[in-house]
Order: sequence, then structure tokens, then C-alpha cells
Amino acid sequence: MGQVNNMRVISLKEVILTVIDWGKYLCSKWVVLIIAGFIGGVLGFFYIKSKKTEYTALTTFVLESGDQGGGLGQYAGMAAMVGIDLGGGGSGGIFQGDNLLELYKSRKMIEATLLLPSKSDTSLLLLDRYIAMNKYKEQWQERKSKLLNINFKNVSQTMIRERDSLLQKFVQNINQKNLIVGKIDKKLSIIKVEVKSTDETFSKEFNDALVSEVNKFYVTTKTKKSLDNIEILQHKTDSVRQNLYGAISSAAVAIDNTPNLNPTKQAQRTVPAQRSQATAETNKAILGHLLQNLELSKMAMLKESPLIQIVDNPIYPLRTEKPSKIKGVLVGGFISGIIAILLLIITRAYKKVMN
Repeated sequence: MGQVNNMRVISLKEVILTVIDWGKYLCSKWVVLIIAGFIGGVLGFFYIKSKKTEYTALTTFVLESGDQGGGLGQYAGMAAMVGIDLGGGGSGGIFQGDNLLELYKSRKMIEATLLLPSKSDTSLLLLDRYIAMNKYKEQWQERKSKLLNINFKNVSQTMIRERDSLLQKFVQNINQKNLIVGKIDKKLSIIKVEVKSTDETFSKEFNDALVSEVNKFYVTTKTKKSLDNIEILQHKTDSVRQNLYGAISSAAVAIDNTPNLNPTKQAQRTVPAQRSQATAETNKAILGHLLQNLELSKMAMLKESPLIQIVDNPIYPLRTEKPSKIKGVLVGGFISGIIAILLLIITRAYKKVMN
């Protein structure tokens, strides 16, 4: 014989009656729920009131990468004759897409920006404004920390580790709380850089400085290869030009050194003069090729130079953001009401189990 199933099946009627029973219980505690909601609403109101107004500085710009030299292939062979690479190999992917966005969030760029002087007060760094805004010095003073002695403009060797540790912490905080970098819309190529803080001056100046610093680094990096090529070509051109001038001078000197030459000893004048003339002709030909390649390299640099055009930049007064007090009251009352309901349910269930 099979074992009888002793499990009790709960009917739909019992479920409905249980729900009704719990509903009546919670309704009977309406005074407690109203008090909890009122307390939560008050707490939400004062929480929103205590929050400082945030100022948002927003810069938008469009970026067009320079031509990566695809059209310069016809000149590559000419440049290769003197060992020069015109940079037409398609090295343009270093700051494409998300790479450029991450550059704005990098430690190198944010640190460099923080250590720039404030435009409104050149005696202060942007870092000093950030520290004052977050009241870090008051915290260090309470702990009697040696960080109070750090001079970020001229840091001593004994404080370099502490300085770097602080900057690393500030960079993390800025990335998490103050800085937003991205595209306005995934379908558009317009990039936005947004800085939020409780200090209006810091928001605007940090935004302006960061955009300027990153864009300058971007352009310099993109054109570095072409600039190096131009520098090498310029050096070779100047060197060959000097050799050409020297050969021309040597031919003239050889003639001047033999004013009354014996007709039977023409070698004393002809050999040095012709040797200098041959050297001059060779250098002249080389100089022509170098000058041509120098101009081609300058054209390549112009093609590779990216175009960065600011669409909108922050102006005073900045846009302000502060949560609504009414919203704070509603959210606070709702959360406290939910907590009160959960506590009532847990308390009643515990009593039932114990009884």
C-alpha cells in the first residue's frame, strides 16, 4: 500500500482569507503608518534641504580626425629615397571612439588639469579650489594630519608619496562624482564634457581647463609623427645646404689661391675647382629632393591635424541642480512607510509562531 500523503494543500480560499486578514491588521495600524510616513517625510525634507546646490558646466564639441595620409601614397616612394616616412600608413586609430572619451577620464589629464592655476585667482591652483570645496583641510586639521603641510606647487621630496596618494584619490572622486564624458546621442558625433560640483567657479574653470588640456594633448599626439619627420628633414636640408655653400666657396677659393698660375701647371687650379663644383652639383640635386620631401611632409601634417570645433562652452551663470523638496518628502514618507509595514508584519508573524 502506498504511503498516505500527509501534506496539507492550501486552497485559494485560504490564501484570499489570509490576505484579507493581513490587510485588516495593517489597516488597524493606520496611526502607526501615518506617524512613520510623517517622520519619513520630515527626514526627507531636511535631507534635501541640507544638500548643496550643484552647478553644472557643459562643453560640447565635434571632432574630425585628420586624413590619415591615404592620398599621399603617390609620394611615399619619393620620401623613402631619403629614408623618410610621410606617415601615410593609417595610424589614426589611437584616439578613435571610446579611446578619446577615456582620455578625458585618465589620471594624467585630470592631474595635469588640477595642477593648473585658477583663472579667477592665479595664486590658487584648481586643486586648491577642489580641496576647499570638499573641506578636506578641516578634516586634516581635526586629525592633525601632516597633509596640511603639503605645498602642491613646490612639493618637497619627503611629501611626494603623500601628494601622489592624494591626487590619485581626488582623480577617483572626480571620475565618480563630478565628471561625465560621453556622446549627446549614440547616433551623433557630438561629444559632451560635463562637470558638476557645489562650487560654480570650480565647475566652469575645471571644465574649460580639462577640455583645453585634453584637446591640446590629442592634437600634439596625432601630429607627433609628422612633426618628427619634418624635424629630421629640416635638419638634413640645412646640412646639405651648408655643404653646398661650402663647395661653392671652395671652388672660388681654389681660383683665388692661384692668381698668376703657370699655364703648364693647370692641375693646381683645375682639380680643386672641378672637385668642388662636382660636390656642389651633387649637393644641389640632393637639396632639391629634400626640399620637395620637406614640403610633402608639411602637407601630410596639415592633413593629419584633427579639427576640434567647440559647439557650446559653459558661461555664467551655470545651470543649477537641486532635488525637489516635495519629491524628498514623498520619497522619504514612502520608504519609511514600507519599513513600518515590514516591521509590523515581522512582529505579528513572530508572535503567531511563538503562540
